[in-house]
Amino acid sequence: MTRPPDVTAVGERKARASTFSPLTTKAPAKLNIRLKITGRRPDGYHELVSIMVPVTLFDEIRISPAAEGIHLETVGIPVPGDETNLVFRAAEAFLSRLAIRRGLFIRLSKRIPVAAGLGGGSSDAAATLMTLNRIFSHPLSRRELAGMAVRLGADVPFFLNARPCVATSIGEILEPLNRWPPWWYVVVAPSFAVSTAWVYDHFKLKLTSPDREYILNTLKKGHFEPRDLLENDLEAVTAKRFPVIETIKEQLMAAGAEGALMTGSGPCVFGVFPSETKASSARAKIESQDLGTIFVVTQHG
Repeated sequence: MTRPPDVTAVGERKARASTFSPLTTKAPAKLNIRLKITGRRPDGYHELVSIMVPVTLFDEIRISPAAEGIHLETVGIPVPGDETNLVFRAAEAFLSRLAIRRGLFIRLSKRIPVAAGLGGGSSDAAATLMTLNRIFSHPLSRRELAGMAVRLGADVPFFLNARPCVATSIGEILEPLNRWPPWWYVVVAPSFAVSTAWVYDHFKLKLTSPDREYILNTLKKGHFEPRDLLENDLEAVTAKRFPVIETIKEQLMAAGAEGALMTGSGPCVFGVFPSETKASSARAKIESQDLGTIFVVTQHG
């Protein structure tokens, strides 16, 4: 049961928040190392089993006090600066939940490619919730934040405590993976965006085996190869419409990747490498081919 906010405590938080110093939070991207779609719910959400890993490609959220209202400024990759942005919606939901009328100025520095399968919007929303919870002296528990997060989007809860996880249900049930390999990734972001809704609308659901058990049994081996886990049910849908995805995978493998896969609903593709040196070398080999923006990243956190 949701507890009502303490009116006195909220008043005290308002007073403290009126003088808070600006706070900046990094919002990491994520990669889907594995993504299996297991069903469709009556509400339209798809159920899934996925391995999600946060990586060292970041947006930044900076929150400062304002006289009134929510003011969102965006820099970097163009995104909306209005109520359609998940950052705005997250801030609005937090202030409404605690009946706080204090104004906010939010600056979103956008570096994670948009509509690319990297979860940037969800990560931005989570960073906003966590930053506001710090500003107002942690009025909401982790569980309460997670409840607010899932109403903003299925991937948002993952970013509240971003670390390698097996995600199930619609992505909000998370089992941490404490011994994830120290892999490096070369991420290629094509210049076009892909609608997640379009990809799911064109996905044909098939019967699938219990993938959570397969993942956990594979991880128990201690040593395993990327090819043991790399699989994405959505890749065939997006690659059929955008064949360059297969081209990128081929080029990453030719450059020495131990495996390559599209992440999420795409169109970003990543290759897995055992070291930063090999990942950087692969980047140098493919960057002249005009396949998209290229990032070399590793696990965040």
